[in-house]
Amino acid sequence: MGFKITDKINWVGKVDWELRTFHGEEYSTHKGSTYNSYLVRDEKNVLIDTVWGPYAKEFVQNLKKEIDLNKIDYIVANHGETDHSGALPELMKEIPDTPIYCTRNAVKSLKGQYHQDWNFQVVKTGDKLNIGSQDLVFIEAPMLHWPDSMMCYITGDEVLFSNDAFGQHYAAEPMFNDLVNQAELDYECIKYYANILTPFSKLVTKKIKEVLDLKLPINMICPSHGIIWRDNPTQIVETYAKWAEDYQENQITIIYDTMWNGTRRMAEAIAKGIADADSDVNIKIFNVARSDKNDVITEVFKSKAVLAGSPTVNKGILSALAGIFEEIRGLGFKNKKAAAFGTYGWSGESVKMISESLSECGFDLIHDGLRELWYPDDESLDRCMKFGQEITQLC
Repeated sequence: MGFKITDKINWVGKVDWELRTFHGEEYSTHKGSTYNSYLVRDEKNVLIDTVWGPYAKEFVQNLKKEIDLNKIDYIVANHGETDHSGALPELMKEIPDTPIYCTRNAVKSLKGQYHQDWNFQVVKTGDKLNIGSQDLVFIEAPMLHWPDSMMCYITGDEVLFSNDAFGQHYAAEPMFNDLVNQAELDYECIKYYANILTPFSKLVTKKIKEVLDLKLPINMICPSHGIIWRDNPTQIVETYAKWAEDYQENQITIIYDTMWNGTRRMAEAIAKGIADADSDVNIKIFNVARSDKNDVITEVFKSKAVLAGSPTVNKGILSALAGIFEEIRGLGFKNKKAAAFGTYGWSGESVKMISESLSECGFDLIHDGLRELWYPDDESLDRCMKFGQEITQLC
């Protein structure tokens, strides 16, 4: 069942405590997620977004307990992706003529997914819909993170329904930012930005400026996933502005895969060298074959430098490291230095290949890389520690 956000707005979505992956198997959701849908009651009643398809029947049944469906005057579809729109087919069976307000691209998305020609009403930035004592103001947000995305703002309650911006995959009850575990919330926010929104950082900066230029007072931000920002709601806007500017912390992250622990020993010795050279730097080490890739990517996003290692296998590198390079390449991280390392027995191509991959990921190579033959002995580990010290000086 839903809960009250303001006197005129109720949350009517779904908390998905069981969800462990999102976007297929691409994004890990250790803390579950929510599909946020909002019911606005005024002289006209508006439903903003729905929930993911598997919960469509449950959603419609619960919505009937909140309101006579025939009294829903308008539907707003901020985004056509199925985690937002998945209950529309079930809902529109009940109220087929209800107008759906969305962007032109959202019409394409919704028609393409559900093959229904509903009563679409195309809107663009600045368009308003009067619902009685308040107006809904529409704000297009293309590529945050789909071409069809938009936000909407309600004037009386001064609430921004921000769609995928400012959200996180985080199941919680109660669902307000001042009532949840702050460490969990902070982490899920940066993980969400790092893994989903980083490629669109320039657009994030532009959209934040556009929203601020509208000079709309904001009492609350209601995203499509996760908690609702009611205590100092624009704090997350300020944080996004910081993350969008080629973000980094005083952190060096070491990622590697290993076969017989030689490359692992190198990674740990390199980390010791870094720590010896700079006791203030935060060091993270991940065996990427045994770590959650989205958690690793989050730490890469936070880092000023990334060191990557693999033994040479079949004149190449191990697949887990190659796979995470593919993820990182698409995210387009900026303002990060990098170097490669690895063990080898025969041909020894891995360090050169890793260096090429790091460069393709947009990182600034600061070292030719370190190769060690066979299983590292004490002399090899000393070279690894010196490598770590040298990297620290180059950062």
